[in-house]
Amino acid sequence: MSILLGAFYVVVGVAVVVAIVWSFFLRRHGESQLPAEGWQRTDEVFVDPTTNRRMRVWVDPRDGSRHYVAEG
Repeated sequence: MSILLGAFYVVVGVAVVVAIVWSFFLRRHGESQLPAEGWQRTDEVFVDPTTNRRMRVWVDPRDGSRHYVAEG
């Protein structure tokens, strides 16, 4: 029984490590590589405190959703 419990902890530990490493390579919510056709550029710019990148806010006029595109 303790072997199964140990295996369980190993699997959970590996899953947690994979999830953490994977999160570094995924884009954040609302972030895009390039603005899509039809999006409108706003004057709103900010520095993302977690990545230290300067981000421009774009708005999709069809649904009002906001999108963030790195500048420079």
